[in-house]
Order: sequence, then C-alpha cells, then structure tokens
Amino acid sequence: MRRLLVLPVTLVLLWAIVAELNHALSGLHVHVFAGALFVGFSALTQPLRAGLAVSLFGGLLGDANAPVSFGTHLLLFAAAHLIIFHLRDRVPREDNIATIIVALFANFALFLALSFVQIHRSPAPAAVWPRLIADLACSQVLLAFVTPWFFALQARALALVDTLAALHARRQS
Repeated sequence: MRRLLVLPVTLVLLWAIVAELNHALSGLHVHVFAGALFVGFSALTQPLRAGLAVSLFGGLLGDANAPVSFGTHLLLFAAAHLIIFHLRDRVPREDNIATIIVALFANFALFLALSFVQIHRSPAPAAVWPRLIADLACSQVLLAFVTPWFFALQARALALVDTLAALHARRQS
C-alpha cells in the first residue's frame, strides 16, 4: 500500500517542475510536454493494477492543468501504460538507454495524439504545426536528459519506503 502512495507523490513533484519550467519558457513561446514520465516508470516496473493506478493519477494531473476535455490525458496515459506494460518484457529495464528510448517513443506518441485531438480547435490548423514541431523537439531533448534522473528518483523513493517499512517492522517486534 505504501509503495502505491509514494509514486503519485513523485508525479506531483514532476507536475510542479514541468509547470514551473513551462512558465519560465513562456516568454520564448515554448511549451514542453513530459507525458511519458508520468507513465514510463510505473509501466516498466510495477504490477499492472498498481502501475495503471499511478498512470491514471498522472492522467488526472495532466487533465487538471491542460485546456483539453476532461479525461483526455487519463485515457491516453492509460493506453500508453498498457502498451508499455505489454512490451516491457522485451525492454532491458535496468539499461538507461533503453528506458530513455521507451520514454521518447511514448512521449512522441502521446504528444501527437494530444495534438490531433486538439488541432480542430485552432482556426488555422496548418499554421499550428511548426510551433508543435518546435515544442515536440524541445520536449524530446528535455526528456532525453531528465528520464534517468526521474526514474532514479522514483526507484529511490520506493526503496526509501521499503527501508522505512522494514525499520518500522523491526521496532514493532
């Protein structure tokens, strides 16, 4: 139970960092999207139900902050989680390069799906694509650098909870 509660805390931290980064980059008219980080670690390392619950929480965080129909991030993150979960046996999960590649592909797919879902709201959809490509490029570069750090943060948070639970059990006996 404690393991299930610690991962959403790391997602709230990620959400706050990405929100602050986007605020700082708003003067440059750049927006970064890190959707794969909300899904990747739980899909690669956790059991299906627990990991899916964490990914759904990440989707709710994305829906709360974005100007999209409620449930858009939730459904896309759930789909991404299920796809990554079913492919995870083919991915060397201890290899940083492999996890970065998984995160980059997932982020690319999520970004494109969100773009296609929302493009109809633009008065000139063709004029939006250069900006979207620039945002995607910035997001992918950021993701390539941040993924190992964030996955390590989540792994360490889980290890800390396990250690604290073991210490608590020792004190009880």
